[in-house]
Amino acid sequence: MKLFRHTATAALLCLVLLAQGCGQPPRESSTPAPSDARTSQLEEILKRGTIRVGFDTFKPWAIKDRDGNYIGFEIEVAKKLAEDMGVDVEFVPTKWSGIIPALLTGKFDIIIGGMSVTPARNLKVNFSAPYEFSGMSMVASGTLAPGRDSLEQFNTPETTIAVRLGTTAAEAAKNFLPKAKILFFDEESQTIQELLNNRAHALVASSPLPANLAAEYANRLYLPLDDDFTSEPIAFAVRKGDLDFLNWLDNWVRVTLSKGWLQNRYHYWFATSEWESLIE
Repeated sequence: MKLFRHTATAALLCLVLLAQGCGQPPRESSTPAPSDARTSQLEEILKRGTIRVGFDTFKPWAIKDRDGNYIGFEIEVAKKLAEDMGVDVEFVPTKWSGIIPALLTGKFDIIIGGMSVTPARNLKVNFSAPYEFSGMSMVASGTLAPGRDSLEQFNTPETTIAVRLGTTAAEAAKNFLPKAKILFFDEESQTIQELLNNRAHALVASSPLPANLAAEYANRLYLPLDDDFTSEPIAFAVRKGDLDFLNWLDNWVRVTLSKGWLQNRYHYWFATSEWESLIE
């Protein structure tokens, strides 16, 4: 009886195993297993030998000199970044209003263009550690808004404010001047022209543009505020999901700040006018 019970148990076990495919090689799953072998954008840049940089023109972040070459704080930052990577740099001018979609579709590897970190942008891209801070300021028309010296005096339905579309200046204008009429333009030059032609009472933009304009057109424009009315972190923007690239950028910021290079170049472009001769 004991032998019979063992034999019966063995037979039952074999039937179960056969029902599950016993004696046959395991079938391959129709859905491939997830792979961790994703190539980092950093690896692709090093293999390619070139980093492609998306940016738009903002004075003095990125502008053209007399010979048509791009110069500016962000241009220097991009060149230094590429040098420390040991690769060349390719600049890809892109309209600011479409710069994040262009990054996401792979037209370039990184945005280096004075981009402020915002929660809305961070939902679409990853930001590095901040490598500088920028603030919003205002320059006003001496003809249309003489004597005004506070945000409250510009926050009226009769006031027109010119801003660049897709910038944090546009967001700041809507938040701080909700009663004013806000005019949006694709190009920075259009906002300046609107102000100079007395079709806008003031222009809101990142420093130091308002101060530069007030100095350049001292007989027509003035600074109504003593200080910037916001402070915003500026960082590199890259596509999501690439921790190696982001780690390298974070550490590049830390090391470059520790050596004083970023502070030196920021002071040159934002606290002096020495570079003005290059574009005149």
